Amino acid sequence: MTRAVALSLRRIGAMVLRHYYLMRGSWPRLLDLIYWPTLQMCLWGFITMFFQTHSNWLAQAAGVLISAVLLWDVMFRGQISLFLSFLEEIWSRNLGHLFVSPLRPSELVVAMLLVSLIRTLIGVGGAAILAVLLFEVSVFDMGLPLVAFFVNLIVMGWSLGLVVSGLVLRYGQGAESLAWAAIFLVQPVSGVYYPISILPDWLRAIAGALPSAHVFEGMRAVIIDNTFRADLLFNAIALNVVYVAAGVFIFLAIVRHARVHGQILQIGE
Repeated sequence: MTRAVALSLRRIGAMVLRHYYLMRGSWPRLLDLIYWPTLQMCLWGFITMFFQTHSNWLAQAAGVLISAVLLWDVMFRGQISLFLSFLEEIWSRNLGHLFVSPLRPSELVVAMLLVSLIRTLIGVGGAAILAVLLFEVSVFDMGLPLVAFFVNLIVMGWSLGLVVSGLVLRYGQGAESLAWAAIFLVQPVSGVYYPISILPDWLRAIAGALPSAHVFEGMRAVIIDNTFRADLLFNAIALNVVYVAAGVFIFLAIVRHARVHGQILQIGE
C-alpha cells in the first residue's frame, strides 16, 4: 500500500514538474499568470475612482456605458477575428499549402482584413440591435461620427491582430495567449468607460498615443455634450496610419523570416 502511494506521488510529481518546465520555458504563459488579475484590478479601480468623483455623471451612465461596450467590441472583434482567421490556417495545417500557392502574403493580409470586417459587422451589428430592443439605447443615434469611430477602432484592432499573428508564427502556439493579452492591455488606458482625465499623468501620456483613447473621448463628447470633436478624430486617424503600417510591416517581415528559415511547415496543431 505504501509503495502504491509512493508510486502515485511520483507520477503526480512528474506531471507537476512537466508543467513547471513548460511554464519556465514559455514567457507568454508566465505573463498570463499575473496579467489578468492585474488588468482587472486596474480597470475596475479606475472605474471606481471615476464614479466617486463624478456622481452627477450617473444619470447618463447607462447609455454611455452600453455604447462604450459596443464600440470596444468593434476593436476586440476586429483584432480577434483577424487572429482567428490566421490561427485556423495553422490548426488545419494549411499554412504551408497557402505559401506554396500563388497567393502573396500581402493578399493573405487583405483577405484576413475582409474576413475580420464581415465577422465584426455581424457580431457587433447584432448586439447593437439587441441593445435597442432590450435597453432602448441606440448607437446609431450618433449618426456619421459612429462610422468614423467604427473605422478607427477596427483598424487599430487589425494592427494588433497582425502583430499577434506574426508573433505566433515566430514563437509558436505558446504565444496564442498574446492575442487576448494584447487587446485588453490597452483597455484601461483607452478610457473605454471613463475619461482619460481620471488616469495618472504618466498613463495619460500613454493614452495619448492610442487611437482608441481619442475615439472614446470623442464618443463621450457626442453622447454627453452633443459635440463632434474633429481634433480627436484627426488624432485617431494619424495614429492609426502609423499603427496599421507598423502592423503590416511586422507581419510581412516575420512571414519572410519564417519562409527563409523553414518555420512555416513546423507549425501545426
